Amino acid sequence: MIFRRILARVAGMLVVVWGAATAAFLVLKLVPGDPVDVMLGVSAQASPELKQSIRAELGLDQPLLVQYVSYLSRLVRGDFGTSYQLRLPVTDVIGQQLGYTLQLAAASLALALVIALAGAVLVHGRAARGVFSVLELLAISSPPFWIGLVLLSVFAFGLGWFPVAGADGIQSLVLPAMTIALPVAGILGQVLRTGLEDAEEQPFATTARARGAGPARLVLRHTLRHAAIPALTLAGYIVGSLLGGAVIVESVFARPGLGRVALAAITNRDLPVVMGIIVFTAIVFVLVNLLVDLAYRAIDPRIAPPTTAIRGAR
Repeated sequence: MIFRRILARVAGMLVVVWGAATAAFLVLKLVPGDPVDVMLGVSAQASPELKQSIRAELGLDQPLLVQYVSYLSRLVRGDFGTSYQLRLPVTDVIGQQLGYTLQLAAASLALALVIALAGAVLVHGRAARGVFSVLELLAISSPPFWIGLVLLSVFAFGLGWFPVAGADGIQSLVLPAMTIALPVAGILGQVLRTGLEDAEEQPFATTARARGAGPARLVLRHTLRHAAIPALTLAGYIVGSLLGGAVIVESVFARPGLGRVALAAITNRDLPVVMGIIVFTAIVFVLVNLLVDLAYRAIDPRIAPPTTAIRGAR
């Protein structure tokens, strides 16, 4: 049974990655224009014979199905192709910028967790929780680029506490991370607080209070574990927010990273880089969801992940 479940999980992950790769291939093949012209540049004066030889070398003169099979076979070998603009392997392009985006994502997630936990655990009383809910709703509703511009105007241009742009040191990471963290913290805080309120009404919470557990001990030792379970189901949203927000934030704050590379690749029609980032994002997504499934058991071994519970109910 366990082996079958693991096999089904791995198969599902492969299907998601294959679907993302196929969608990227088909969509980008429908984009008008000649990739050879992108490689040579706008001002290049190349003969039709030279362009045709480049197409043959890249396999662009082959039927679409042949190109698709060749593309999938390269992906299986870990070959994402070569950038049209940079003339580098796509894996090298991603690897050169991955560290900056990982720094931003890790800092954003850490800030979001701190803010969400502080709001859910430390804020008590109906009035205080109502005010905090309004602030969370504002953070969720605000576009990331607007949050970034406000933070830049106040803390960089106005107070001068943080640099305006770049990726030099921890100070340059604070405002970009806060820009992504605030909307994520808003949705996490709402889910955590709702989970805590529901858990506080359960019999185990009543028993803990009867044994003398104070508010802090009740939250940290009992109700927080149960409230964290619904928050884990937001893993897909969080990953999307971190990666999607990186595209905007790295542009607003002029930071290097995968977001700026993706934006430049889309603008310059550097199709191998765009396709490589899409597939890489799909791989990250399925790995995160796998970790979430494992985390369900670690937080509370008595429960099954939602997908398992649904299958069991059927």
